[in-house]
Amino acid sequence: MCACRSRNDRKHTTIVTRQHVNEQLTDNTRDDDALPVLITTVNRSLILKSLAEGSYVISMEGSAADGVSAPLPGRCAFYVVKKKRYCKMIVGSGKTFCGEHANAGEESGKKRIPCPLDPKHTVFEDNLAKHLKKCNSKEKPKPIYYVKDINAGCESEDQTIEEISIADRSKEELDELIVKLKTALQGLNTKLVEKTLSHSALHEPLNDPKNGDSAFKHLKQQASILGNMEGLELLSPNRCYIEFGAGKGKLSHWIHIALKAAENVHFLLVERSSTRFKVDGKHKNADSTFDRLQVDIQHLDLRKVPLLREKGLPVIGVGKHLCGAATDLALRCLFEHNCIDKDDDPPKKRVKLNHTEGAGDDMKPVPSTEDRETGEELIVSGLAIALCCHHRCDWRHYVGKEFFRQKGLGPEEFAAFQRMSSWATCGMRKFSSKITEKTTELKTDEEEEHEMSEEAMPDTFNGLMSVEDREQIGRLCKHLIDHGRVYYLQQKGFETSLRYYTSRDVSLENVLLTAIPTAIQNRDESKQPS
Repeated sequence: MCACRSRNDRKHTTIVTRQHVNEQLTDNTRDDDALPVLITTVNRSLILKSLAEGSYVISMEGSAADGVSAPLPGRCAFYVVKKKRYCKMIVGSGKTFCGEHANAGEESGKKRIPCPLDPKHTVFEDNLAKHLKKCNSKEKPKPIYYVKDINAGCESEDQTIEEISIADRSKEELDELIVKLKTALQGLNTKLVEKTLSHSALHEPLNDPKNGDSAFKHLKQQASILGNMEGLELLSPNRCYIEFGAGKGKLSHWIHIALKAAENVHFLLVERSSTRFKVDGKHKNADSTFDRLQVDIQHLDLRKVPLLREKGLPVIGVGKHLCGAATDLALRCLFEHNCIDKDDDPPKKRVKLNHTEGAGDDMKPVPSTEDRETGEELIVSGLAIALCCHHRCDWRHYVGKEFFRQKGLGPEEFAAFQRMSSWATCGMRKFSSKITEKTTELKTDEEEEHEMSEEAMPDTFNGLMSVEDREQIGRLCKHLIDHGRVYYLQQKGFETSLRYYTSRDVSLENVLLTAIPTAIQNRDESKQPS
């Protein structure tokens, strides 16, 4: 059974399942094991053709052209399963499919092949050379502020550490690690202050019933970050705000709204990936400058950014959920500008820590970064970074190595604590002692903002540790890693704190790292009445 379809018949095409197809056919035409075949019926089903095992193209009259149940007029008729809708690309005159999906209908005699630069899209084989010259995946010229691995830390610290999962460790090894963890935390403040605040700039969206639960949670976090920044006098004119891991740039957007009456306020949004639906586009005509730097923080030299060289303003670093090593890279980006071997060498002698804040005033300061090769010294007026994903930290990038060494710890313990930190957020599941490869469903950015990690615990140890104890150990691992960052900033001359900026029902990653220059803190304290 075979028939040709006219151009008018090509307007309404959809993908259906084998079950749907079989329901449309009579018993004498149904054949699940048949090879791809072209079948014609009258009126309702004009064309039915198999694309692959279990899928067909079926052209139907009377379908609603809404892009979901049927393709939009003049748009591609290929059904994108992941997006649960039809492709929205415009098709050529007399065509059913766009160029990307031309093979689906075999409308073209030309062969399409995956692009060698990015196999996620295809190109006509005879047009490959021309496509490679303009492909968006082609490596672009590096911007002037790109300096490879400038914030990565010294290569001498990039030592090979044997990766041992928690599931492969014995009960005795885990017991020993927990003892080391609790010993290192003795005297340190692990009970953080709760500072859940808000800001008037977000009053309207926070009370808008049109915002769903997910949007409301993000707004509450952004409002609290701004409230904490306001309390530390980090919302000021004559500043350049650098948002690390900016994504859509919503945190900078709200800072701009909060400072709409302030003068000479500018923004740098650092994001390594190309992001859709960026909100900084709303501020193109504003007095403030919104510059987006598409670069990995690891390779960003702030001294060479044109906006900073032109304006010469003090900078304030901000970030909402800056994943794992990205926080350390951001701190290095603000305070370090070359590989200093002395910083990474073990100290000659151990000096007692100041246990009240997790870092000692008597400890040898981290070497300064004066006498830079190019540009003037960057003036940092403060920072406010919401932390997360400690399981994605990296020893080479970590800024608290000296803190760990003063505690008698090294890269091996860091790797273990990094893995155990996921216990604080992943919840309790039953694991086998053997490592199995996890499969995850496709997730959108809205569904899953950050990659979660779950470290298996040996079966012999599961019964000896409750869910609460396991989560507590995970939180202690996070605190220890964060105290290394606190110590680093204190040695740079900053008054630093860790605080809960939102509740755990809003976000399990609810710790905010803040820092302001010590001179400012001392000035504020001197103003207070005795």
